[in-house]
Amino acid sequence: MQPWYNSRKAAQIAAFFAMREGGNIPALKVVKLIYLAERSFMDAYEASMLNDQLVSMEHGPVNSITLNRINGSGDDGREWAEFVTDREFHRISVANKVMTEEALDELSRAELKVLGSTWDKFGHMDQWEIRNYTHDHCPEWEDPDFSSHPIPYSRVFKFLGKENPEELDKRIQRERTIDALLNS
Repeated sequence: MQPWYNSRKAAQIAAFFAMREGGNIPALKVVKLIYLAERSFMDAYEASMLNDQLVSMEHGPVNSITLNRINGSGDDGREWAEFVTDREFHRISVANKVMTEEALDELSRAELKVLGSTWDKFGHMDQWEIRNYTHDHCPEWEDPDFSSHPIPYSRVFKFLGKENPEELDKRIQRERTIDALLNS
C-alpha cells in the first residue's frame, strides 16, 4: 500500500468521467482520461492530483496504481465500490449512490476544473482515439515493447516546458514522504 496515494480520490476521478460518459465508460478510455487530466493538472499547477506512479505501457502512458485499482487489484475495494462498480466487460460504471459531482468530496475546485476541461477536450473521442492521441501527443511515453517503464514526473514536466523539472519532481517526492508519515 502506498500511504501517499489517495485511492478514494482516484475512484472519484474515475466516477467523474463515468458520469460524464452517461454512467458507464470503457476502462481504457477512463484510464487515458485520468492520465491526460493528471498531465493537464501538472501543467497548470506544477503538482500532481494523485501522486501516482506514471508508467509507459503498450497502450500509452498511465497512472499505474489507478490502473491497478480499476483492474480490481491493490486494495480491498471499499473505496472504489463506493464510487464505481467492478470492471465488467472492459467497462466501469458509476455506483448507484453517486449521482452528482457534489458526492465527489475529495476533489478540489481546481481538480474539478481540470477534469471538466479534460472531458471537454477528449470526451468525444472513443478509447482507441484517445489511446492514439497519447501515443502522438505525450512525448514522455516510450514504447515499452510489451512491458512497462516508469515515467518520472521530471520527464513529464520537461515535455510540458516547465523550468526546473527535476525540482518539481523532488517536490512531489517530498509531498509523498510527508503524506506517508502523516498516514502511517
